[in-house]
Amino acid sequence: MSSAVRALRPFASCDIGDALVKLKYPFGGFLDGISMWSPERQGHLGGKLTSATIGEAVTVKMVDAKDESSPKSPIHFADANEQGKIMYIQQPKDMYSACFGGLMGLRSKTLGAAGVVVDGKFRDVQEIQELGFPLYARGISILGSNTFTRASEINIPLQFKGDLWIHPGDILVGDHDGVVVVPPSLVDQVVALCSERKEIDDKTMTALKGGMPMGEALKKFRK
Repeated sequence: MSSAVRALRPFASCDIGDALVKLKYPFGGFLDGISMWSPERQGHLGGKLTSATIGEAVTVKMVDAKDESSPKSPIHFADANEQGKIMYIQQPKDMYSACFGGLMGLRSKTLGAAGVVVDGKFRDVQEIQELGFPLYARGISILGSNTFTRASEINIPLQFKGDLWIHPGDILVGDHDGVVVVPPSLVDQVVALCSERKEIDDKTMTALKGGMPMGEALKKFRK
C-alpha cells in the first residue's frame, strides 16, 4: 500500500471532494454518474458497514468492436489488474452493452485488485456481489462485451469530463456516496484540509446533538 493511499484512507469521498473543490481541482475530482453496485448496492448496507474502496488507478480504454484503427491490447484487460489497485475502465459513451462481468470480477479478485470502476455498464451483478468484490459503475446491461466493445489501451491517461482526467497511479476512492479521483501531487494538501474539516465537523455534530440550532452551529464552527 502506497503512502498516499494510507494517508487518504481515513476520509470519505465527500470530504475529499470538498477539499479538491477548495484546491480548485476540476469538478472536485467527482466521477459524476458512477455509484456502488458491489459488495452491495449504494445505500443498502445489508446489516453491515462497508468500508471505502481505495487504491491507485490502472486505466483501460475500451473502444467499439468495429473500430479497426485503434490499437489492440496484447493481453486481456482483466489480466492487467494489480494487487491493491483499482481498475478504471472507460467504455465508449452511449454503449448499451456491458464491458465487465462475473468472470472478469473473479479474475480481478484473484489478482488481488482492490476494486473496479466501470465508466459504463457491467453485468452479473449477483455473481460479483457474492465474490464480495468492490465494483462501481454507471449501470448494468444483460449484454456481454464481445460483439460490442474491446480493450484498446491499458495504463494511459483518460479524460472523464472537461479538464478532469484519470491517470495511471491517481488515487481512486469509492464509497456509498460515489467515487472521487485524487492526483498524487495534491494528496498532502487534501489530507490537511480533510483533517481540519473533520475536527470542525465533529464539533458541529456535538453541538447539534446538544440542541444547538443549525444556523448557530454553522456560524460558530464553520466561519
